[in-house]
This record gives sequence, C-alpha cells and structure tokens, in this order.
Amino acid sequence: MDSNKKQNENLFAEFKTPTTQEWLDKIEVDLKGADFQKRLVWRTPEGFNVQPFYRREDVEKLDTPNALPGEFPFVRGNKKNDNTWYIRQEIDAEDAKAANAKALDILNKGIDSLSFSIPRDKVSREFVEQLLEGIYCDIVEVNFSTCKRRSVELAQILADYFEAKGYDKEKIVGSIDWDPMEKMLKGKAHAEEVLKLAPAIIDTLKDYPNFRCVSVNSLLLNNSGAYITQELGYALAWGNEYMQQLTEAGVEPTLAARKIKFNMGISENYFMEIAKFRAARLLWAQIVKQYEPKCDCACKMCVNAVTTEYNMTIFDAHVNLLRSQTETMSAALAGVHSIVVTPFDAAYETPDDFSERIARNQQLLLKEECHFNKVVDPGAGSYYVEELTTSIAKEAWKLFLATEEKGGFLAAIKDGSVQEDINATNEKRHTLAAQRREFILGTNQFPNFNEKSDGKQPLNTTRLASEFEALRLATEKAEKQPVAFMLTIGNLVWRQARAQFSTNFLACAGYKVIDNLGFQTVEEGVDAALEAGADIVVICSSDDEYAEYAPAAFKYLDGRAMFVVAGAPACAEDLKKEGIEHFIHVKVNQLETLRLFNEKLGIK
Repeated sequence: MDSNKKQNENLFAEFKTPTTQEWLDKIEVDLKGADFQKRLVWRTPEGFNVQPFYRREDVEKLDTPNALPGEFPFVRGNKKNDNTWYIRQEIDAEDAKAANAKALDILNKGIDSLSFSIPRDKVSREFVEQLLEGIYCDIVEVNFSTCKRRSVELAQILADYFEAKGYDKEKIVGSIDWDPMEKMLKGKAHAEEVLKLAPAIIDTLKDYPNFRCVSVNSLLLNNSGAYITQELGYALAWGNEYMQQLTEAGVEPTLAARKIKFNMGISENYFMEIAKFRAARLLWAQIVKQYEPKCDCACKMCVNAVTTEYNMTIFDAHVNLLRSQTETMSAALAGVHSIVVTPFDAAYETPDDFSERIARNQQLLLKEECHFNKVVDPGAGSYYVEELTTSIAKEAWKLFLATEEKGGFLAAIKDGSVQEDINATNEKRHTLAAQRREFILGTNQFPNFNEKSDGKQPLNTTRLASEFEALRLATEKAEKQPVAFMLTIGNLVWRQARAQFSTNFLACAGYKVIDNLGFQTVEEGVDAALEAGADIVVICSSDDEYAEYAPAAFKYLDGRAMFVVAGAPACAEDLKKEGIEHFIHVKVNQLETLRLFNEKLGIK
C-alpha cells in the first residue's frame, strides 16, 4: 500500500495546483468582459453572497469543520454512530377508536413516530387509554397536541398512563406541542396568560428525559413565506424566550433545555436547508451553554422538520412530490430528529390514504434504498455546505441579537415587529412570483397547458402559487376558454424564441395557446388567427422588424382581437403612438398583466 500511495503522490505531483487568482483570470476570459459579480455571484434573499466556486483555503478559516458528530456544539448532529431519524405522521384524533386503528395500521407500514391532535373537549383518561390501546410507547415515538390550557391535564394523564404500563422512563420518546407564543403570532393575544403554565407541565414530565413539552413552532413562519435566516433567527429568539421564562420561574437550566422541541419547516432550497439545520444546532448549543447546564447534552437541539406548504400548488399537483422529496432529503442529510412529509394534495383537500402512503414512502425510500440513515453529516467538509452553514449562522445570529435588543421574542411579538417582518417578506415573494423572478414550476413557469382543476379549490391563500391559481380557476369558469394565437413572422431565431416565451407566459392563465411555424405576411397571420377564433394575437418577431410588422398587423387586425407584442423593442414608444398598448417580456409583472388580459376578456 505504501508503494501505491507513493505512486499516486508522484502522479499528482506532475500537475500544478492553480491558484484562486488563476481561476478568476480564466473565468474573466470566458466571460468575455461581462461583470463577474453580476453574472456569477449569487446574492441570496437571506442577505449574503454565494461565490461560484470555493477552495480549501476558504474553508480552512472556518470553525465548523473542526467539530465532531455527537459533540458540542453539535453542528455535525446529535448522533455519533448513524443518522437514523423518526418517520412521523400526523393523525387527527377526533375519534379515539378511529385514530387508534389508523395508528396501528400505519405502524405496520413504516411509521415509527405518531402525532395525535386531540380536541380540547376530548382530553380525558378514558380517551387517552383508548387512543393508545395496543401501541407500545416505549418502542414508538408518541407526540400530542391539544388546547394549550388543557396541556397540563394531558401531561398528567400521560405520565399516569406511562407509569401504569410500567414503561422504562428513559425509553419514552415524544412530546406535547405546547406553544402559546405561536397562538400569539396568529393573533390570540390572550395566550400570553397561558405562558405561566410552563413550569407545571415540565414538573409533571420531569422524570421522562426524552419527552419534551415546550415547543418552538417556527414552521408557522416558514409556511408564511419567511426566508431561511428569518425562520432560524426568530426560532432561536423564540427558544431563548422560553429558556429565560423557565429559568426565571425556577426551572433548572438543564431540565428546561431538555424539554424544548423545535418544529421547523423545510423550504425548497436544497443545500441551504441542509446548512440551516447544521447552523441551528450550532447556535442553539451556544445559547443554552450560557445558562450553564449541568452537561453539554442539554445543549442538543431536538428538531422535528416538516416539508413546507408555502410552495405547494393545486395545478400540476404531483410536482409537489418533487418539491417535498428534495426538502425531505435536505432534512435527512442534515441530521434532524424526525420528519413529517406533507402529502402532495394537502393544498386542495384533506389528504387521503393514497397521498399519505406516498408521503410515508418518500421517507422510506431515503432510508431503505438510499441509506440516508447510515452516514452522519455527509455534508461535512464540503466547501460549499460549510460556507453556507457559516453564512446562514451569521445572518440568523444578527436577527437573533436584534430581537433580543428589542426585549426578546415575546416583546417583539407584542409590538408586531415579527409579524411585520414576515409579512413583508411574504408580500415581496408574491411580487417576485408575479414577476417570474421566483419560479413556481407548473404555475408561473411551464404549466400543464391542458390540465383542468377538476373541482380543486385552494385551501390556503397565503401559498406562493395561490394568486396564479385563482387567476387560472377564474379562466376555467369562463364561458369560453380564451385563445392566444402566435403570429410568428420574420427572423426565424427571434420569432421562435419569443413564441416559446409567450406560449409559456399566457398558458399560466389557462389560455389555449396556438403556436405556428411562421407566416409570409402579417395579413396571412391575422387571417389564420381569426379563423382559429383567437381572442389574443401575439406578434413574434425581432426588434428590428417590429417597426414594420407590428403597426401593419395591428391596423389589419382592426380591434377584432387583443393585440400583443412579444418583447420590449427599441421602437416600443413609436408603436404605442400607433395605438399598440400591450407588451409582454421578462421585465413585466406577469400576474398583473394576465389579470389585465382577463379583465379585458371579461373574465372575473
């Protein structure tokens, strides 16, 4: 082996290692004078730059690669030997017997973490006993949520139940989702009074070291459009608020920290989500350390990750499977405690057995076939992932400190600054989607032209796709499906490119689009459009030729259909003087333009 190693060393010695400057010089040559910063450096919405390449010298200055799995500050995960996570499914426990039957069924199909949502008026010993009948709580993770005011009662019922069953307290893993501050974010001001119940809940479950009962539900922020650093920064402040309140109420810091659980969202940005969860563990460990717990184990962050609903769509809904699969991969590779995959049809109906089965199998695929549970922190050492981890940590920490300076997370909720910040981001993202600067596959980019909603109605108006979906649903309900006709003429390259762009642009509103190979004259094109029943005629040509073709086509059409120019030619102002008012190109607001077209077509 020594001879082979020496041979390899000699082989690589023949190649000179290029310097960073040499790489940059080569890139500048390839860019042919284009601005490197504008063309290749990505300015993320989270507020930092991402370079097109990283080298060893970049990562050598970072601290994260020096950490070890299972050791403080846990950036590389809480586990040392594997990357096993719980596959969790949510169950509506309106009826104890039915919920129990469903739980027993899915436990035989790969689920090892159950989450029961119990109505406030059903909290009782009899209900819990029937709900958990036949479920071995020392083998399966069990999670519960109910009315925040009745959570102390539920905690006592569970503690008594576990005791009666003779379970080993160390083997009970799970949680009660108790988070009054989430209620306050939703506008329930009175929830502040419920915060005083925290010490009682913890005291009831203090003998169960792996059962958590105080939640940080930053999933709410994620589903409201928050950027990654916003969700993380506020989640840290959220958790710290609970740590402060608990310790001030006399709860020992180690116990307090070990009772807090984070329910976080997973957005579509694959590598940045991997980095987010790594950065989250790093920063939370540092925060808890300041409370001087008895052991570093209390500094471990317990995260249940849930795929986001924010980017889900009702049209081309099976694309939601692709979104949630990459999101699940991010969380799994990042080493979270448990994962919930939101079924692909959740945007428009109560998930059925089929969609729930697919959601389970998405995780089983990663475990059983891809072996994601075998390797601890596979992203470690990656120059890109390490840089992202550090960059996200820095930006999230800034937000955490800014929140603390305002008096902490509770004070920030009460003065509305958290809500204002997230709402502003949500509004910005909707604008970007309207302008197609943020893509929603199948909605504002590459729609399925022939798909019908088949009665689907959006459940959540804050989703990124909701405004486009409302537009398309309105088109579907119209007496006649509008027809958009591509009048392609002139330069072959330009007319094809603009016809393709316009087809994609207009199909997002549910219009029937007719493309063409090209016409010899504008009169021939207009006649063909009218024969096809066109409501919109889009002329597609080159900028230079528009000065001739566009006025002639507009005049010949003579108001018999809406006339649109594909592009933003230099002669646009002259064309407007001729009476042409509609132009579609990459800089227009797609959503507002399509709304205007619908209005002119009499579609409401």
